[in-house]
Amino acid sequence: MLRAVSYQVFARKYRPKTFADVLGQDHVVRTLRNAIEQKRLAHAYLFVGPRGTGKTSTARILAKALNCTGGPKIDFDPDEDVCREIAEGRSLDVLEIDGASNNGVEQVRDLRESVKYAPARGQYKIYYIDEVHMLSNAAFNALLKTLEEPPEHVKFIFATTEVQKILPTILSRCQRFDLRPIPTQTIADHLLHIAKEEGINLDATAAWAIAKGADGGMRDAQSMLDQLVAFCGETIIEENVLDVFGFTSREKVAALTTKMLSRETPAALKLIQNEAESGRELSQLLGELIGCLRGLLVAKLDSTADGEGIPEALWKKLMDDADEYAPERVLACIDVFAETEGRMKWATNKRLHFELGMIKAIQTLSEVRITDVISVLTKGADHLSQAISSPAPDAPRIKEISVPVAAPASQRATSAKMAGDALSAFDALIEGADDEEEVPVPAAVLKTETPASAPKIEEPVQEDTFHKDPLIQAALVKFEAEFIKN
Repeated sequence: MLRAVSYQVFARKYRPKTFADVLGQDHVVRTLRNAIEQKRLAHAYLFVGPRGTGKTSTARILAKALNCTGGPKIDFDPDEDVCREIAEGRSLDVLEIDGASNNGVEQVRDLRESVKYAPARGQYKIYYIDEVHMLSNAAFNALLKTLEEPPEHVKFIFATTEVQKILPTILSRCQRFDLRPIPTQTIADHLLHIAKEEGINLDATAAWAIAKGADGGMRDAQSMLDQLVAFCGETIIEENVLDVFGFTSREKVAALTTKMLSRETPAALKLIQNEAESGRELSQLLGELIGCLRGLLVAKLDSTADGEGIPEALWKKLMDDADEYAPERVLACIDVFAETEGRMKWATNKRLHFELGMIKAIQTLSEVRITDVISVLTKGADHLSQAISSPAPDAPRIKEISVPVAAPASQRATSAKMAGDALSAFDALIEGADDEEEVPVPAAVLKTETPASAPKIEEPVQEDTFHKDPLIQAALVKFEAEFIKN
């Protein structure tokens, strides 16, 4: 005869028992502790947050603090009978109601009748309604009066993942607490703690991969660890996490980002192909890529920003690769991939849309924009004005160029040579603008003196043809503009 073995999943076995056990929600815990210590207890609380962030656990801990022996107090014993009954959901004074299956007016009417009765053992009769947004409007309206003026011995605790579906009249009668997604590092550290308690050899990189995939939910991370133990046994490495859940390693994400920033389209497409053929979830890979680009963008604007969980050596190389691009270029790539993510959500061929998005993003990095042209021209104009206004110390100032009406052939040849030297100097000046170097003007150009008796004539006006440049023409079409000649 086989002996019955009672097994508890990690999510239940390591559920927080006291305020000190709640992770990643310090702002909520501090407020509740202060309210209990100062005896400023509200009659209704609303916990809002994503799944697995501790809404139900925090509600039970608050119920324990209110109904424990000698309560309300924050330093209660979680192992005493009253607290154990609340934790196991069998306390007569703490009623847990599922809002999804008890969402009608009749159930609310029953609740209104039961609030009249005093608690059996503790100081308060506590009603905890999970997923309260599932209640119908009629049920909410039936609850309004009781919620606003409940008996002294009654406390309400609500929890929801979709607060926008709750009536404003209900929200205004509750103290609202927003539980945030738990930081990745906090989840990873807790998983390592669980592994140590269970005698499991969990690699730190594997713990990080699980935490990253859990996306801020501690319960999801604990469930994933449970599954990995069943799959791998007592030793879990990062490769196991990637294989079981189809995640992509940080190294692969960094490699794909590097190929994109280097504008190596074939290599980037090859990486996407390899990940798809390995059974990786491409939507998750795209999300990781967007997160990496977002980290690069923030790092360009804030030098103290971290590396989004990417190892330091890889992050430094990514920063070097992204150094040649202005922040608006990185932002444009994020926009491209955000559109791609929206299309991939409902597409059957996700790989095709990912590849098209990658090609478009690389083209975005390569294209020349009107702002780039304006920047180069502005820089060239600044250097030109600086060179003219600040001549060399030993060079005479530029004087007016005057040409005699009828100059000898030899003098005309000399003037033509000087004009050619001037044009060459100007071309060299523009080409050297990006190199931050001064281009000297030939001395022959600077020494352009003519006899005082020679009359001055105006140089012939040449037609301004810059607007015929293809780039300027494209800009005029893009902005629906026209060229106006003065």
